[in-house]
Amino acid sequence: MSLIVSIILAIVEGLTEFIPVSSTGHMILTAKLMGYDDQSPEMKTFEIVIQLGAILAMAWVYRERILNLLGLSKKVTVVDRNAPKGRLNLIHILLGIVPALGVGFFFRDYIKSLFSSQTVLWALVVGGIFMIFAEWFNKNKATITAPEMDQLTYKQALLIGVYQCISVLWPGFSRSGSTIAGGMLSGASYKAAADFSFLIAIPIMCAVSGYEMLDSYRYLTSDTIGYFLIGFVVAFVVAYVVVLAFLKLIQRVQLRHFAYYRFILAALFWIFIMR
Repeated sequence: MSLIVSIILAIVEGLTEFIPVSSTGHMILTAKLMGYDDQSPEMKTFEIVIQLGAILAMAWVYRERILNLLGLSKKVTVVDRNAPKGRLNLIHILLGIVPALGVGFFFRDYIKSLFSSQTVLWALVVGGIFMIFAEWFNKNKATITAPEMDQLTYKQALLIGVYQCISVLWPGFSRSGSTIAGGMLSGASYKAAADFSFLIAIPIMCAVSGYEMLDSYRYLTSDTIGYFLIGFVVAFVVAYVVVLAFLKLIQRVQLRHFAYYRFILAALFWIFIMR
């Protein structure tokens, strides 16, 4: 791996990990366009390391919320007194992550066997259609019962967790795409669904990356550690900027805009990889 390759892949990871465009699809396409299609254990370890950098960025963005959930912060989240739901707690988080963790644990080998460029291509298209439908349903059919994340019910948290299983079973579908769309189908606002999607990404991705690292840590050698550290830092910085920007622009950039982008990415997949 060259320095430029490690930096480019880390930038792509940071840009795409938490927005609903499929980081998997981008990593495959980027490597293909660079003529770098390395599937070695070292490369897989590098992908885990830069993903951990992105996770750390998300944890830093939501640090106050995390401390509050763990009872380590005196700062209390203010919720509308007229809202019918209570403040978010750890039960919501568990309901949001347990279904996907269970599916991932019991079907890990089966899920890996499903991975292919064709699988990712179709996931981009179907996921985009799913997101467009969710936005339409949310605006025209659903009753918004959770304008803010703190107003989510246990049922809504569990439903989001179940929708998240789609991305676990279908590589390239996008974890954030399935959870944000699932939240909107469950009666949460776009903002509430996105906030909850980002928050539950931290424990679930830590668990997955940590588990994968148990098989990969031996590839962190003196020859590779420099590239890994650079990739980690770059992924952290880029992911941090992207998440902050997304949260600020969430009312301007609707879910359907990401769906359209996914269709363009699928076309690029077809041109450069599938043909």
